Parts: sequence; structure tokens; C-alpha cells
Amino acid sequence: MKTNYKPIDVLRPVILIILGLLMLFPFAWMIATSFKQGRDVFSLSIIPENPTFANYLNIFSNSNFPFWFLNSLIVGLAVTASVLFFDSLVGFTLSKYSFRGKKIIFILILSTMMIPTEMLVIPWYIMSNELHWVDTYWGVMFPGLMSGFGTFLMRQFFQTVPEDLLDAGRIDGLNEFYLFSRIAIPLVKPALSALAIFSFIGNWNAFMWPLIVSNKVTMYTLPVGLSFFNGEFQSQWEMVMTGASIATIPVFFIFILFQRQIIQGIALTGVKG
Repeated sequence: MKTNYKPIDVLRPVILIILGLLMLFPFAWMIATSFKQGRDVFSLSIIPENPTFANYLNIFSNSNFPFWFLNSLIVGLAVTASVLFFDSLVGFTLSKYSFRGKKIIFILILSTMMIPTEMLVIPWYIMSNELHWVDTYWGVMFPGLMSGFGTFLMRQFFQTVPEDLLDAGRIDGLNEFYLFSRIAIPLVKPALSALAIFSFIGNWNAFMWPLIVSNKVTMYTLPVGLSFFNGEFQSQWEMVMTGASIATIPVFFIFILFQRQIIQGIALTGVKG
């Protein structure tokens, strides 16, 4: 049997491998640098000449890194849980119920996605200062407890839930919250998984707002805390890379655990109308 190969069939995997290596190179450099000594950071060799674990021991014992890691974990998990509950609840309401002003409310929610975050920082800080939320977890978390994107995403997915299925539940005497939590939510798990990873990564990597609302070093999140090692006169790049390497671990495990749901949710997001 004769098989005809086109040049593109050979070039495609080669190009993908090259692009994959280019994407992985900064990550490999970051991990390699975390095992280097300070004087070897700018060495052209990616492989450490004298690898050491001293950076990892130092960052946990001689810095506030454990506090920063814990703060980011608390903020990321709490905000993600809030977004999943409230955005899905609002999305379900906008999708499955008819009431006066429904379209206007939906348009107002979408309009929040068009406002740059920089324009909201000052009102957020004034409100945080007046309510004594500065240097508190609540002050860091409250701007992200709900999101316009999450509400829009969940509304689009809930529209695919059959009305007949919900009506059958009502005939059986189920209340509306039971219909939402036990019937509708299981049908939109791919969207929830995608929203969860987007929300967690967004809050895990957030820098500007946690920097503004936190004055105490022990209240810093990871991105803000790692900037501590990059001073005006001296930068401890080996410590920055060590902290960044550790910071990728939670995101890496979340992606591995929910990889199938995340990919399915992203794929379906593009076809929901």
C-alpha cells in the first residue's frame, strides 16, 4: 500500500516540537537558576555547575515566604469558591428565569468587563480604608469575589440545560435551589472546572491590588513578596527563581488534576451561543 506524504505532514510535528521547546525554555531556566549560587546566576550554562539546595532552605527559614505562600493559597481558594458559587447562581438566574430588568442587569454585568482595573483601584482603596479592610484577607479578596466573565460564562452554559428537565423536577416537588445545585450544576461541570482554574490562577498571580492594600510584610501574597528579593541596589535572582519555582507547584497540580475538564470547558466555551 502506497502512502503519500506531503511536506507539511513532516514539518508540522517538527514545528510543534520547536515551539514547545521554546515555551519550556524559560521554565527550565527558572528551575535551573533556583539551584544555582548567586555568583553563577548569569552563567550562560543552563545546567548549574555547583547545584545547591541552599536557596530552598534559605527562602523558608530566612524570609516570610511561608506567610506569602499561605496568604496566596487562602486568597486563591476563597475567591475561587466564591466565584464558583455566586457566578453560577447569578448565571442560572439570568438564564432560567424571566423578570423585569433582566436584560438590563445582564448588560450592566457585561459592562464591568470593559472597565480597566486601574480605574477601580482608587475607589477600592478608599472603601477598604473606610471599612478598615487594609492589611486583611477581606481587603485583598473582595474585588474578585464575583466576576462579570464568570457570570457570562455560566449563563451561556446554563442555557443549554433542558427546560423540560427542570420542569420535571418542579413537578416532583423539588425547590428551586435543589434544581440549581443537584440538577443544573452537574450538567455544567466543564464550565465550572474552566472557571475555577481561571479564577485561581488569576488570584494566585495577582500583584497590583495586593500590593496596594497590604502594608504589612506578613500580609503580602506571593507575587508581591517575591518582588522583595528584587531590590533597588541588589537583586537576589536565585531567590526570586526559587520562590517562583515553588509558586508553580499548586497551579501545576491543579492543571494535572482537572486537565480533562479544563480542556473540555475551554473547547465548549467557543461553541456556546
